[in-house]
Amino acid sequence: MIKIRKVTKFFDKKKVLDNLNLNIAHGETFVIIGRSGCGKSVLLKHIMGILKPDSGEISIDGRNIGKISEKDLNGIRLRFGMLFQSAALFDSLTVGENVAFGLAKHKKISEEELRRVVKEKLSLVGLESIEDLMPSELSGGMKKRVALARAIAMNPEVILYDEPTTGVDPIMADAINNLILDLHSKLSVTAVAVTHDISSAYKIADRIGMLYQGRIIEIGTPKEIEKTNNPVVHQFINGSAYGPIAGHT
Repeated sequence: MIKIRKVTKFFDKKKVLDNLNLNIAHGETFVIIGRSGCGKSVLLKHIMGILKPDSGEISIDGRNIGKISEKDLNGIRLRFGMLFQSAALFDSLTVGENVAFGLAKHKKISEEELRRVVKEKLSLVGLESIEDLMPSELSGGMKKRVALARAIAMNPEVILYDEPTTGVDPIMADAINNLILDLHSKLSVTAVAVTHDISSAYKIADRIGMLYQGRIIEIGTPKEIEKTNNPVVHQFINGSAYGPIAGHT
């Protein structure tokens, strides 16, 4: 579904993505691991078309998103839902208004249907009767779940997760992982997640790829990654300060 070919991206003189290649198949959950600041979120923004590569190309279902009009690109973006690292809820809107935001903006839909969809999506993420609460009244875990309800409100074909378990305690992190698995089963979506939480990656991924020095250096199932002989991947998944990636991102 998503093909990334020889993508390179600079910020000033720093090369963040370096001739990167990656294929993500329909219906799979692909998790990109790597250290903080290594370019994982930058890669997600390229997949969404928010950032454009300095060279190389990204194709969604065979369409090179660097060679289509902004109107067509916006149409492709509507097929995506995204869970941001910080949840990124609008503080001035209620929970219901947050979940309904994209629908109200992009779809011609009645108020009654809007309320029905909001209730349905909140129920899917395990939240009931909180439509009138404000984000300031929610815990960190609840904010993540509301943000996920917003991400699935328009029935996306692809969900992008930017550090989905960051900022919550281990018990809530596991609950979010279970929720991601449950949604994947119920909605049959393609998912791309970026994280430095290796336990989360092992739990939700069909395949895992490690981003290091701008490239995907190894791809495998969780079991294959766990048994890797690659010294860089081995150091990262074991959380050791000593090894080939000490002092580097």
